Amino acid sequence: MNPLAFIMAVSYITATAAIFLGVLTCIAQAKIACAAIDGIARQPEARGPITTAMFASLAMAETAGIYGFVIAIIILFPNPILNNFYEILVQTMSV
Repeated sequence: MNPLAFIMAVSYITATAAIFLGVLTCIAQAKIACAAIDGIARQPEARGPITTAMFASLAMAETAGIYGFVIAIIILFPNPILNNFYEILVQTMSV
């Protein structure tokens, strides 16, 4: 197997896993909002603290999705592993 093709295949699989993290983030955010709405329905007087905790949790969940998206972009477009491998391959071919 061509090592360059293997690195590209692993990069695409890794990028797919990073994008899947974004899908899981959407599911997690829906569960956070559902739990907050349920808590507010049970105790309307605790609306303030529940809403604050909900927004903090949503921010943390969204950060995971953004990190996954950034990692996928880095892996797909300016792939540092592929560039380093290509430079090493060119150096060994010229020797």
